[in-house]
Amino acid sequence: MSTGSYRAGIVAILGPPNAGKSTLLNHALGEKLAIVSAKPQTTRSRILGILTRDDAQIIFQDTPGLHESTKVLNAALNEQVAEAADRCDAALVLADLTRGWTEVHETLQQGLLAAGTPCFAVGTKCDLPAARSAEWPPPNAKYSARVSAKTGENVAALLDDVAAVLPESPALYPEDELSDRPVRFLAAELVREAAFDALAQELPYSVAVEIEQFDESRPGIVKIRANLIVERQSQKQIVIGKGGSVIKQIGIQARKGIEALIDCKVHLELWVKVEPKWAKRPNRIKSLGYS
Repeated sequence: MSTGSYRAGIVAILGPPNAGKSTLLNHALGEKLAIVSAKPQTTRSRILGILTRDDAQIIFQDTPGLHESTKVLNAALNEQVAEAADRCDAALVLADLTRGWTEVHETLQQGLLAAGTPCFAVGTKCDLPAARSAEWPPPNAKYSARVSAKTGENVAALLDDVAAVLPESPALYPEDELSDRPVRFLAAELVREAAFDALAQELPYSVAVEIEQFDESRPGIVKIRANLIVERQSQKQIVIGKGGSVIKQIGIQARKGIEALIDCKVHLELWVKVEPKWAKRPNRIKSLGYS
């Protein structure tokens, strides 16, 4: 790997909830690293996704959706977004083309431009019929793109453009490394994704996942024990479901995802634990990896 004209740097993926940030990250990496759900505000933590190319190492930083809220958990997530924007070498500001460019996007872009950070205005979901008539690029955008992470349209060209603006530098991570997050954390996120898919619209935001055991001592199989943490006893009954039907569904989906991630058979045990007001306790939020 050449280091003369080689480039490397951190690229923050920013935008409001459900703009397609995690979907774009996964497509760029060719691996499922960040969890994806049709429900907004799925991402709770910054995750580094490392794409090593012949000409550059692009270190993507996926971030939670930026939104207005005074809740402790949401405030912690917004703080992560601000830190990512302040510490990146370039940024992608994502806007769902079917919803357009908003004040949130413009505020992010203006802050990045004022700091001298290369900023790409990225219109996502360009494969959708409603996106065809969207006005693009937005005002003041020096760099822009229309992409579909679902079909891959224009993603490769965007990656080429991003690599070109990064600072000259040798690779910052080993070329076979995919993320800075431990497998335990990624496994917990896959359990949480399965919970998002199985549960109703509101309840998932009260659910957290904590890995209690990650046992690799037996050849060919990993034993994982995880707690799904909820805030109320009534929520526990919903997560378990009648006759254990819901938690069984969560377990089946999560196990398949974890097995694909680690390329190994998984024995997964899920338990539901009630922790009142966990989402209002900063120390607990931090211990769960959401800050």
